[in-house]
Amino acid sequence: MANTAQTIKRARQNDARRAHNASQKSAFRTAIKKIAKAIQGGDKKTAQETFNQNVSIIDRIADKKIVHKNKAARHKSRLNTAIKAL
Repeated sequence: MANTAQTIKRARQNDARRAHNASQKSAFRTAIKKIAKAIQGGDKKTAQETFNQNVSIIDRIADKKIVHKNKAARHKSRLNTAIKAL
């Protein structure tokens, strides 16, 4: 357990950051699932619109380094390829 004012504050800050980052990762996964669900629907136009709406969320989370930029790029690439294959 933290026993100085500095370490108590750092523990408090770390808890707040961890909670914020967890919610951001959840938003990242939700955005990917929304796009994947639209692709499963089979309508190319709807899937493309959903992709365009959610790609900014994916990019924003990658820019904040919540997830690695290459992971975000990989997901976007695979989803876009799946949309083009419809």
